[in-house]
Amino acid sequence: MNNEFHKRIRSFGYAFNGFIWAFKTQRNLQIHIIVLILVVIFGIFLNVNLSEWIVFFICFALVISAELFNTALEKLTDIISPEYNEQAGKVKDLAAAAVLFSALISVICGLIIFVPKILQLL
Repeated sequence: MNNEFHKRIRSFGYAFNGFIWAFKTQRNLQIHIIVLILVVIFGIFLNVNLSEWIVFFICFALVISAELFNTALEKLTDIISPEYNEQAGKVKDLAAAAVLFSALISVICGLIIFVPKILQLL
C-alpha cells in the first residue's frame, strides 16, 4: 500500500512537470494565464459574487484544459506524422478550434458578468 501511495504522489509530480513545461514553452498558455490573473484582479476590484466566481473558475478550467489538450495533441501529431500530412493538420486544427471555442465562450461569460458592474461605476 505504501508503494501505491508513492505512485500516486509521483503522478501529481508528472502532472505538475507537464504544466510547468507547457507554461514555459507555450505562448498561448502564458496568455491564458495572464488573462486569468487579470480576471481575478478585476473580479476582486468589482466585488464579483460567489456564483460569478464559480463561472469564472469553470471557464478558467475549460480554457486551460483545452490549451493543454491542444498542446498534447500537437506534440503527439508531430511524433506520429513529422512530415506534412493533411489529416494530421486537421487534427491540429480541430484541437485549436476547441481552444478558440472555449476561450470565446469564456469571454462572453466575462462580458456578461463584468459589463453591468463596470456600467454601475460610470
